[in-house]
Amino acid sequence: MFDPLVIGLDIGATSTRALVASVTGERLGTGLGGGGNPTSHGAAAAAAEWGRALKQALAGVNPTRVRAGTIGLAGVGRLRDDSESHAEFDRTWHASGLSCPYTLVGDALVAYASGTASPRGTVLIAGTGAIAAEVEDFALGRVADGHGWLLGDAGSGFWLGREAVRRTLAAVDAGRPLGPLARAILAELLGGVEIAARPRDTVDLLVQRVTRRPAIELARLSPLVTSLYADDPTAAAVVTEAAAHLMESVSRVRPEGDSTPVVRAGGLLTADTPLATALASSLSERWPDAPLELAGDGAAAGAWLAARTLPGVDAAALHAALL
Repeated sequence: MFDPLVIGLDIGATSTRALVASVTGERLGTGLGGGGNPTSHGAAAAAAEWGRALKQALAGVNPTRVRAGTIGLAGVGRLRDDSESHAEFDRTWHASGLSCPYTLVGDALVAYASGTASPRGTVLIAGTGAIAAEVEDFALGRVADGHGWLLGDAGSGFWLGREAVRRTLAAVDAGRPLGPLARAILAELLGGVEIAARPRDTVDLLVQRVTRRPAIELARLSPLVTSLYADDPTAAAVVTEAAAHLMESVSRVRPEGDSTPVVRAGGLLTADTPLATALASSLSERWPDAPLELAGDGAAAGAWLAARTLPGVDAAALHAALL
C-alpha cells in the first residue's frame, strides 16, 4: 500500500519550483522551470514554464497517486478573474496526467507556510516588492502594502534602488561631494563617476538612463545600497528608512502584544543584509515574545499545504520532515 502523494509549486516571475512528496515526508521528485506567472509572461508562455517544472517533478512518479496540489504565485486574485489564464492552468495541470484537484494561493501564504506550522501569525516579504499580511488558519487576513512600485512597495528592493538614484541626483544638483553610494550609482548607470562641466548634463543623462528602462529594474541597484551600509551615511540612512517602512507595514496588520510567529521572506530579509538585521532587531523590540522565522522552500510549503487537506495527515510531523 503506497502513501498518498501531494505536489506543490512555487511560481515566480523569474523561476518556478515543483516538489512531489509523500504525506510522510519523502521527497519523490523535483522540477525547475522559468518564470511561470501569467501576469508577467502571458498565459501560454507561463504555463509552458511551470508545466515543465511539473513534468520534471512527476518523472518516475505515477500521477494517479497524487491526491492534492497547491500552486502558489503572486497576483492569484487576478488569475482567478482571468478565465483564459485559469483555463490554461487547468489544461497544463491535466496534461501532466494529474486528475486530483489543486488549490491556487498567494505567494505570501506559501512564504508563511515555508517558515512555520503555526496556523496564526504574520508574514513580511521584502524582495523586488514588499508586502505584509496576517495569517489566520492558513488563510490570508488583512494585507498591507504590496501596492506595486508606483504606489507602494515601501522598503522593497525597488524602493532601495529608487532612493539611491534620487539621493544621487540631489547630491549632483547641490554640487555636494559624492559619497560611495552616489559614485557606485553613477558607475553602474553611466559607466563612470565624472561629473560633466555642466552638472545638469549628468543629471539629465542619469534620468534618461533610468526612465528609458522598465521602472522595476531599479530593484537591481539594491545590493549597492546594502553593501555600502557601513561605509556611507547615505546608504545607511536609506536602509534605516526602509526598515521603518517595513515595520510600519507590519504594524498595520499585527496588533500590539501578539506572540504568534513572524515569518520573513524575500531576498532582502532572508539573506545576510543590514536591512534584515535592522528589521529583526525592530521586530524583536516591538514583539519580544514572537518567534522570528525565515521563509524556506516554497514548493515544499505548497506540498505541505496540499497535504493538510487530506484526512489522517500529521501536519506538524510533515512540516518538520519537509521544511
